[in-house]
Amino acid sequence: MFSKAKKLTKVIHSNRSIDENHIIFRVSFVGIAGNVMLSVFKLYAGIAGKSYAMLSDAVHSLSDVLATFIAFIGVKVSKKSADKEHPYGHERMECVASLALGFILFLTGLGIGKVGVENIIFKNPQELAVPQAIALIAAIVSIVVKEAMFWYTRYYAKMLDSAAFMADAWHHRSDAMSSVGSLIGISGAMLGYPVLDSVASVIICLFILRVAYKISKDALKRMLDTSLGDAYEKKLADYIAKQKDVICVDVLHTRMFGNKIYIDLEIEVDGNKSLWEAHKIAENVHNNVEKNFPNIKHVMIHLNPAKVTDKCE
Repeated sequence: MFSKAKKLTKVIHSNRSIDENHIIFRVSFVGIAGNVMLSVFKLYAGIAGKSYAMLSDAVHSLSDVLATFIAFIGVKVSKKSADKEHPYGHERMECVASLALGFILFLTGLGIGKVGVENIIFKNPQELAVPQAIALIAAIVSIVVKEAMFWYTRYYAKMLDSAAFMADAWHHRSDAMSSVGSLIGISGAMLGYPVLDSVASVIICLFILRVAYKISKDALKRMLDTSLGDAYEKKLADYIAKQKDVICVDVLHTRMFGNKIYIDLEIEVDGNKSLWEAHKIAENVHNNVEKNFPNIKHVMIHLNPAKVTDKCE
């Protein structure tokens, strides 16, 4: 009976891995293919439509191609099982991928902003070209497509609990917002204010830098064993304290490990119980916590002996 259950568990785990791999490949393919086609269209529209804002937008979309590829590599590696050299698993590779995305976005934003500021300060407004209608159309198409890609990627990022794919989703959203800036700038330039096209590129730069900061900050937080905060730890401690034969929760520390959580726990149990009985209590707590808090990868439990009359302070 136990053997059959074990085999069934392996089959379920194998099917889940196949499904996850399929989703990872599909989301990455949609992101890369969509960004390549959009980048080519926006690049053409920027050149043919004489719009620096649209050219900036095209560069942003080209960075999305590399960003999605990095996210794909990060997620694939993070899903690898623990091995001898990495006994705690590979989850932090998602953080590395997210940091790489943040760095790419930061450089992209600075490059776009630099040229935009130079156009505004050093060029005569009369020297600036007036964008054509093709650039306006490209901006509208980009907003619709990138917003759709944001919701698509975000949906599967939540399903996989993937920080890298969530970062990639917000990268899509930042591209959609930058296209809104392009739309406003191009429209203003076509109405007789050509400098607004360059102003739009600076606005795009600010959007990109903001997203780069948020992605990098979140990745660093997950890499530095940051705690989950008082509210999460109180909820977890209250749950553990209600488990059978647990007298008190003495110590509870949480730490992020990529998109997973590790728990260091000390609980009090009746000191008169046998080692086997105490072990059973710890095992019960361990299994229930990991079952009811899905993001928790492992709970390390230390048992402290106590008298049954003892109470938590």
